[in-house]
Amino acid sequence: MTATPLPQSIDETAQLLLAHDYVAERALSTTLFLALKLQRPLFLEGEPGTGKTEIAKTLAAMLGRPLIRLQCHEGLDLASAAYEWNYARQMLEIRLAEAAGEAGGAAGSRDTLARELFSDRFLTRRALLQAIDPAQPVPPVLLIDELDRADEPFEAFILEVLGDYQITIPEYGTVQAPVGRPPIVVLTSNRTREIHDAVKRRCLYHWVGFPDAMREAAILARRVPGAPQKLAAEVVAFVQRLRAVELYKLPGIAETIEWTRALMELNAIQLDPEIVNDTLGVLLKYQDDIAKVQASEAARVLEQIRAGAATPAPLSGVQP
Repeated sequence: MTATPLPQSIDETAQLLLAHDYVAERALSTTLFLALKLQRPLFLEGEPGTGKTEIAKTLAAMLGRPLIRLQCHEGLDLASAAYEWNYARQMLEIRLAEAAGEAGGAAGSRDTLARELFSDRFLTRRALLQAIDPAQPVPPVLLIDELDRADEPFEAFILEVLGDYQITIPEYGTVQAPVGRPPIVVLTSNRTREIHDAVKRRCLYHWVGFPDAMREAAILARRVPGAPQKLAAEVVAFVQRLRAVELYKLPGIAETIEWTRALMELNAIQLDPEIVNDTLGVLLKYQDDIAKVQASEAARVLEQIRAGAATPAPLSGVQP
């Protein structure tokens, strides 16, 4: 795999993202450009469904690099995230050495066997170690996704990777990415808990918020290009107004895209109260939120849209 050269300006970064259908605001393009130039990890925080994970996927595609994804979860530890030893194979090697010794063969010294047991043959590389492996032909994009879902002690495990692009393995030594060729690291968090300052200090930070109507319309035009313009405009206006309602979980851009696709499957050309009520489960994920929006609230929002309030800007000519 041949990597694409890194962008040389903020505008070029924005255009490369746009070429891969990611409509980025100027501040995000700037932070991303600086993260690439300074070879620093990028920490993205924000509401679910606002495009944080998609940034890493788009980076891998636009720069021609493999994507290594570490999906964080409760109970994630170093063995699952970085490396572990293949204990079954090590035990088999010990048994073979013992059998060779009993048969009078040249089993070798204990020190030789110990060194052999903790060599590459028995080392299982997980996502973090794969990302900094000097044998990688092209530095990958490492996505550490939803870090807030992991336990707080796990954050200490990744500090060495974020700070020096290396991992120290007591029995093996230090594995470090080649000088000048570190992986591109993207961390995401939905902010269900605060991430420790030690992690944030090693990264460039950007808050990914909900898009305004103009940018959401541009995103929808690229992600669902076949959507009728009237339907797309009404969907954006409806979602924008819905985010002003006090809900447990506000719909993100991912839900906007999915809802538009669902409406197209139903051959809808515009919104009406019935189709909105029937498809709210695509847009909202909690029954209390659905119950709150159904019927009168949905009809009220549609009336405001019909009256011309909060109509989004035209879809054409939008720049990131």
